[in-house]
Amino acid sequence: MDIVILVVVIALVAVGAISGLVVGSRKKKKQLPPTAPPSTPTITAPPAEPQVGDEAQPPRDEPRRTVEEVDLPDAADATGTPVAVEDPVVAEPPAPRIEIPEPTAGRLIRLRARLARSQNSLGKGLLTLLSREHLDEDTWEEIEETLLVADVGVAPTQELVERLRERVRVLGTRTPEELRALLREELVHLLHTDFDRAVKTESGLDTPAVVMVVGVNGTGKTTTTGKLARVLVADGRSVVLGAADTFRAAAADQLQTWGERVGARTVRGPEGGDPASIAFDAVKEGIAESADVVLIDTAGRLHTKTGLMDELGKVKRVVEKHGPLDEVLLVLDATTGQNGLVQARVFAEVVDITGIVLTKLDGTAKGGIVIAVQRELGVPVKLIGLGEGPDDLAPFEPEAFVDALIGD
Repeated sequence: MDIVILVVVIALVAVGAISGLVVGSRKKKKQLPPTAPPSTPTITAPPAEPQVGDEAQPPRDEPRRTVEEVDLPDAADATGTPVAVEDPVVAEPPAPRIEIPEPTAGRLIRLRARLARSQNSLGKGLLTLLSREHLDEDTWEEIEETLLVADVGVAPTQELVERLRERVRVLGTRTPEELRALLREELVHLLHTDFDRAVKTESGLDTPAVVMVVGVNGTGKTTTTGKLARVLVADGRSVVLGAADTFRAAAADQLQTWGERVGARTVRGPEGGDPASIAFDAVKEGIAESADVVLIDTAGRLHTKTGLMDELGKVKRVVEKHGPLDEVLLVLDATTGQNGLVQARVFAEVVDITGIVLTKLDGTAKGGIVIAVQRELGVPVKLIGLGEGPDDLAPFEPEAFVDALIGD
């Protein structure tokens, strides 16, 4: 009996020990592994600026300050009084340099070489024909053809040929010097030296002289207006420009640039604005500034558009509310020849043309257009354009013009 009891006790102790071992192992499996302590990040200094050559050296560690450690200067003077911080001064663009144009006296003589094409066609061509030993009918027909090709016009050509025939018959023997003098005299006669060719820059009233510049697109009208301002400034006149060409893009800017170069003020309005209103304001401004001359650049009227021509007449009427127009200059392109005469007739019906400006005479062999247009309108050529330079607009001088045509 005792042995049985002992075996039971031993069995209970063994079961308890085995149960304890099982529970302990399960607790160990559920326990998480310990977390490693955080490591401190390594801070490296920024690389030094690269250097080359003899100055190259390894980078050095230098102490650096944070923004909070930097002391900013106070806006105060030595006495501690706060100093006002002024806004930075913005430099204004430099004023355009005022140019001093060349004097107009003798300008055509200085530019006579620009008439080389007209000289070869008209002057030298006529001298060659007249120098022939026998002047038969064929020769006279060639002379007449030369004059017509040079746009002298039918009536002036017939008149010149008849006068030359008569004088050559009377003269008899003809030396080159005699022929040149004869031709010069007859051409000057056709150009009517009795015309008053001065651009009217003086008003009979206490107001500026008003000059209106008209012409079709492409003749160089706005450029001519700017060059005319230079001519007047060169002759000691003060000028106000009226940019009444509001239909062509950048026409007002172009005219203003011309004015700034010689110190002339430009009155302008919005693109597409009323040209008559701008012309009126230009004259008003000229009166206020006591200017000598007001130049009004009008839009490039197409002579085939009745409405546009009527508006040109309106500009004239509005300007005349301040006083009469002293000058109306018609700008014609010399290279268009007889087509320019068609334009001249229509403009003459709308406004009273008092003078003609012939441009681009340096680029044409048709120098005779000067004679034809004067004969057609009965008004003088007052200015001629002989190039694209700012001072290539010259007062027209008949004798100097003929001398340039026939050469020395």
